[in-house]
Amino acid sequence: MGKLLNEFKEFAVKGNAVDMAVAVVIGGAFGAIVTSLVNDLIMPCIGVLIGGTDFANLAITLKEAVVENGETVKEAVLFKYGQFINAIITFLIVAFSIFLVVKALNKLKRKKEEAPAAPAEPSAEEKLLTEIRDLLKEKK
Repeated sequence: MGKLLNEFKEFAVKGNAVDMAVAVVIGGAFGAIVTSLVNDLIMPCIGVLIGGTDFANLAITLKEAVVENGETVKEAVLFKYGQFINAIITFLIVAFSIFLVVKALNKLKRKKEEAPAAPAEPSAEEKLLTEIRDLLKEKK
């Protein structure tokens, strides 16, 4: 059990696990922002453009609600295609945002790879051969 605990501790402390945890938290917050963007800003504008329709409320009633004595006994069964449209738009915005981030990171990575690397330090053997060459030149 101690070995397993040590392995877990090593994994959890490594940068990759911490980076992944930070990414999940930021991703969740980003998802909330995109959902609000779609539901509160984009969809109302699209709704106005197509005649005042609120996509979130678009649905087909598959089964009517059961009401007895003014109380709803069973809720209506709805086919909520408007919320599905919202989810698709949210997905497209998130996918496009991630695409832009990955594209920018790849561009930075290519620039880094294209940058000329500093010349490597000559090995001890090369230094010795250079000294021998220089001494031979001096003797001539």
